[in-house]
Amino acid sequence: MTLTDVIEVLEAAYPPARAESWDAVGLVSGDPAQPVRRVLFAVDPVAAVAQEALDWGADLIVTHHPLYLRGTTTVAATTPKGRLVHTLIKNDVALYTAHTNADVANPGVSDALARAVGLTGDLVPLQPFPDDPWRGLGRVGELPERTTLGEFAALAAKGLPHTPSGIRVAGDLSRPVSRVAVSGGAGDSLLGGAAAAGVDVFLTADLRHHPASEFVESGGPALIDAAHWATEWPWLDSAASILRESGVTVETRVSAAVTDAWTRGY
Repeated sequence: MTLTDVIEVLEAAYPPARAESWDAVGLVSGDPAQPVRRVLFAVDPVAAVAQEALDWGADLIVTHHPLYLRGTTTVAATTPKGRLVHTLIKNDVALYTAHTNADVANPGVSDALARAVGLTGDLVPLQPFPDDPWRGLGRVGELPERTTLGEFAALAAKGLPHTPSGIRVAGDLSRPVSRVAVSGGAGDSLLGGAAAAGVDVFLTADLRHHPASEFVESGGPALIDAAHWATEWPWLDSAASILRESGVTVETRVSAAVTDAWTRGY
């Protein structure tokens, strides 16, 4: 298979046109005609992921986060990102990104997160597209049986990869929980939508103090704040499965590198 063949499958699942206008998705480096035998999936395009790709013999890295989100005027090896570009090109390893177009896909990042924390049955977007009610940001779903906030938090912590920061909970731990909203990555822009959706708890990442405090004080749903990397990591296997099930003859692997920014908690 060629890199073009693989990209066609990925872009059918994650159309670049669905990415936010400020985003940077698609092929970052690589020759579209180059052969691809092994594809490594990771959240972040960082040195540890590049090294894993080299050690495994990957021809392509697919990441969720862009390498250059705001653009650059240089790829000199004097910076970490520049060194990464040099490493990839020297070793014929391509880099491809699916970011906000994967967030809003069906299935996308939040579908994988919802399943990882125990939601079953149909999932609907928390903020659907006007022209497509099955695509959009976040997901809302049901737990198989009613539980408490404390028990659900423990279930979520078990279902997500461990990070030093773990998860944080805002709300009465004895509060009944059955209807849940989730959003992979930074989700405080969806707080209002979570309240309007009538959910018992909203699980996301990167919640800031003041918006979270005001949300809880206003009587909204309980909140669970997890690590950004951890909420997006479950998507990697979902994305890899799209290649596996498409008939594209490549070997896939989900990166074992924990690239969360925080390395230790006290």
